[in-house]
This record gives sequence, C-alpha cells and structure tokens, in this order.
Amino acid sequence: MGYGKYLAYRLSNALLVLLIVTFVVSILFTKVADEQLRSSIQEQINLRVRTDPNLQKLAKSDPQALEEWKEREYKRLLHAYGLDKPYWQRVIERTKDTMLLRFGDVRSAIFGETNVRKIIAIAIPRTVLLFTTSSLIVMFLGLALGIKAAQKAGGLFDRALSVFAMVTTSIPMWWFGMILILIFSFKLNLLPSGGMTSIPPKTGFAYYIDVLKHMILPLTTIVFVSFGGWAWVTRNLMIGTLQEDFIMAARAKGVPENRVIYGHALRATAPPIITMTIFTLLGSLNGAILTESVFNWPGMGRLYWVAIQQMELNLIMGLTYISVALYLIGVLLADLAYGYLDPRVKVGVSQQV
Repeated sequence: MGYGKYLAYRLSNALLVLLIVTFVVSILFTKVADEQLRSSIQEQINLRVRTDPNLQKLAKSDPQALEEWKEREYKRLLHAYGLDKPYWQRVIERTKDTMLLRFGDVRSAIFGETNVRKIIAIAIPRTVLLFTTSSLIVMFLGLALGIKAAQKAGGLFDRALSVFAMVTTSIPMWWFGMILILIFSFKLNLLPSGGMTSIPPKTGFAYYIDVLKHMILPLTTIVFVSFGGWAWVTRNLMIGTLQEDFIMAARAKGVPENRVIYGHALRATAPPIITMTIFTLLGSLNGAILTESVFNWPGMGRLYWVAIQQMELNLIMGLTYISVALYLIGVLLADLAYGYLDPRVKVGVSQQV
C-alpha cells in the first residue's frame, strides 16, 4: 500500500471513530439537556406569571384560563427549542452540530463570552502556554537523562535516576503543587499562589513578567513530577536497543560512541519515543483539571471543572469533543510516524484491506 492510501485509510478510520464517539456522547447529553431545558422553560413561565400584572389579574379572575395559557406557552416554547421533535432526530442534529463545531452557548458568561467555541478558543492558548511549555521541558530532560543513564547502566547515576523516577512519579501532582504554594507563597511570600496574572492586570512588558512569575510554581510542579518517568522509559528503551547486534557491530567497526548513541540507537528507538512525544504534546492541550484548579490557572482543565460544577452541558460536550479529537489526532500522527519509519506497518495494513 502506498503512503497516500495508508494516510487515507488511517484518516477515514479516525473520522469514523470520532463520529461514533460523538454520536454516543450525544445520546447521553441530549437526554440530560432535554430535562434541563424543560425545567428552564417551566421556570420562565413561572417567572412571567409572577412578574406580569395581566397574568396576575387572570390568576385571580379565571385560574382555569391561566392554566390553559401556561399549557399553550409551554408547548410554544417546546416548539421554539425543538423539543417537540423526535428524540433520535435531536440526537442526530446534536451530533451534526458538534461535528461542525457548533457547540452552542452557555447560560452564564465565562471569560466574558457565552459562545462555547469562543470560550474554548480563549482557554486553549493559556493551557498551551503552561502545559505545552512544561511538556517540552519534560521531554528534553527525560531524553537527555534517560540516554545518559542507558550509557552507564547499573552505575550510580542510573540507580539514582531509577529511585528518583519511582519517587517523583508516585507523588500526586496536585499535592506537590499545594506544598510549593504553602512554602513559596504563604511562608516565604516570593511567588504568587495562583492565577495567570495579578489583579488588576499589568500592562506592557510588566504584563509578560507577571505571567512568567505566575507560571513558575505550576511549571515547576509539572516538570518535577513528570520528567523522571520520561527519563526512566527512555532509559529502558535505549538499554534494549544498545544490546542489539547492529550496535555491537558498529562499535566493533570503531564508530564514535556519540554516533552509535544518537545515529544508531536513538534512531532505532525513535518509534515509541515519537509516540510518547505526540501524545504528551497533544495531551498537554487538554490541561489537567486538578493541577489547573490548584493553581487557579484559567486553561482547559479548569474550564472543564467549571463546566461540570455549573452543569454547562454545551461546554462539557464541546470540551469532550475537543479532547477526543486531540486523542485521535495523536493516534493518527503516531500511525503515520510508524508507517514512515517502519514500512512493515503499511504492509500489514495492505494485507488487512
């Protein structure tokens, strides 16, 4: 199978999975949204009865007429919101709207916006600023330290890195973040405890310095807890590759050690490392609910938490769709990277098609 057909095959699979997941989630969310909307309609009618003088007079003079008006108004609003349509038709419409990024609005403004797509567009760059930056640092440190440990397997550095990785990956990120806040914000009063900027926000160059100060604690938390695991995985992958015959043959030929490590071993280990890299970077776009909540960072993770707390179903649906889409993009990119690096992957696909 050619690379173009392989790309088309994987892309069509990803779109099909995205459609199926969106449809299943729409089945669940439509039911809950319908109940929420029906309650909202009933509240609107009751509010109007309490505030409209004409309806208050009607309630006193002819209660039966008022009940008939309520019934007519309820049916009118059901039709206006499309709740009189069959359930499966509403599910299909919600699925179609979600696939086309028409997520709708929220009931109360978030980040000064009510449109879900605009709210997500505001949150993503903030999460990228924190989590993607930290992910790049984690990957760089993990690769460098993992390769160094693999070169001296069994040595003091290798054993120390193993213990460090086991300890740090066992630490809950939110707990470590709270410890840093307690020490550096409340005890030493050196760094802000949360948020992205000071209130009121600063202007000019001082604004960027202020953002960097607010990033220090969450960035340190994410990097400290994460890079040991990356280094440990890289170390194990490299050790296995360094035992291969082609590595021993290269060393026997007198190839310089740096070239053996970076030109032969690292290249052979590239597929799983690329997969880790892709999922780490795309996963960083979703943020982390607990970490962003601890540091009050206004990104995707905290936005998800706010949406759940306030039962903003349109926002939850939009965030879920973005999360699934990013995951499938990661799978697609990993498949393409494997197909490019290892022709056997494409051969296997061609035998299945």
